[in-house]
Formats: sequence, structure tokens, C-alpha cells
Amino acid sequence: MTESKEFLSYLLKGDRVACMDVVNQLLDATVSVEDIYEYVIRKSLYEVGDLWEAGKITVASEHLASSIAESVLNELYLKVLTDVKIEKKAVIGCVPNEYHQIGVKMVSDMFEKNGWTVFFLGANVPVSDFIDFARGINADVIGISMSLYSHLPDLLKMLNALQSEFPETPILVGGQAFTRGSRDPLLKYSQVTYMADIYALEKFLNKKVKQ
Repeated sequence: MTESKEFLSYLLKGDRVACMDVVNQLLDATVSVEDIYEYVIRKSLYEVGDLWEAGKITVASEHLASSIAESVLNELYLKVLTDVKIEKKAVIGCVPNEYHQIGVKMVSDMFEKNGWTVFFLGANVPVSDFIDFARGINADVIGISMSLYSHLPDLLKMLNALQSEFPETPILVGGQAFTRGSRDPLLKYSQVTYMADIYALEKFLNKKVKQ
């Protein structure tokens, strides 16, 4: 989708209004929210992350791009709301020490779009607090995001704790980290499913509704 390059260019320039214009033009052309999330916002943010890791943009530029993207998601939020609700609850958040929450916010939005009650805990949630919250709401699904592969030890510790506490609860894991590093460490967890993109998540959610 060529609009992703345009969106990325405006992100890097710090032009929030132009970014929203790109998105609104796509909506007017009846492009789905899923496609906008996947091929415009997520793709652009992954490229921003790559540029930052390569030292081609500053931390300030990366933070500005993330802030603009998050504001665009807030504008799109009304597009994902639905009056149809199902009796299922999800708790979604990031691994400890992870401060990139936009990707997992898109995941949270997709749960809501499919009628779930979602508790979005955001970035850098201590494992003990995450577990207490999930236990308190009796979550049907747990979702975890990891953007930097260096946080893998934190993820594995979190998965060990979650598996011990919730041995039958499905756990979804995703994030930009796994575009660079192996997903093999996840294979030892029988209840963990890797989500490559929003379309994989949609398939999972459709399957859960039918169960």
C-alpha cells in the first residue's frame, strides 16, 4: 500500500494533521480499519523502529512518531467500537521494561471490534500486578506484546509465571521483536500462540466466538 510511505514520511516530519489526512482518505475509499492498522500504521512504525535501531533517527524523532501514531489510533477508535458484545474478557499489555505499547493497543482495538470486553494495561506492567489483574477479572485470553528482542528473558519469566497461575488460559504473544528474533523459545509453552499480524488475530477471535 503506497499510502504507508506517505504516512511514514509525515510521521518523520512530525505532521499529525497530514497523517490523519492520509488515514481519512483511506477510510473514504472504504479501506478497512484492519488494513489501515496493518499496512499503514504498523508497517510505518516498524520502519520507524528500524531507523531508530540503525541510528538514523533520534530518540526524540522516534517518540514523536509514536505519539502521532497513537493520536491517530485514538481518532480511529470510534471506528472499531461495536454494539454487539460477547461474554468474553481479555487482558492485554506489554512485558516488563517494554515501553512500546502502540502495537498492542491495536490488538486491544481488534478485540473490542469483535465484541470482547478488553482491559488494556499498556506498557511496562509488573508481572505480579498483571497476574493479579487477570485473576481478578477471570480473563478468557491474555495478550502480551514485545517490541525489542532483548526483552526475551523478561517475556519468558512472565510466561512461566502466567502458565503456573493460568494453566488453561490461552496466551497470545506478538510484536516487532519476532520479526528479528526466533519464535522457537515460545514453542515450549503449550498454551501460547504467536500472532504474526492482525489477520491472524481475527482468525483466532472468530474461532473463539464459535467455541
